[in-house]
Amino acid sequence: MDKTPVQGPDDPQNPSLLTFPCVFPMKVMGRREDGFAQTVTEIVLRHASDFHPETIEMRSSKNARYLSLTVTINARSREQLDALYSELSRHPMIMMVL
Repeated sequence: MDKTPVQGPDDPQNPSLLTFPCVFPMKVMGRREDGFAQTVTEIVLRHASDFHPETIEMRSSKNARYLSLTVTINARSREQLDALYSELSRHPMIMMVL
């Protein structure tokens, strides 16, 4: 699981391929449990207040034990993405963020 934050133009060793603002999808995976989608939604809204929860794409794993959510935000900066990625990655219900 790669937990490297999005790099930007101020990091000459890892220049960003992103130009802000941009539409940015993130995939968030965790065990299928009550409150998972709501928790992800609340975290995303803290970092992207213009996020529309009804746009979340959900996919269950083959055996329905895991849930993958794709959230798409209007990213304004590298710092915004780093902060969102960091908070999502630290949450105990979330196994992976891509």
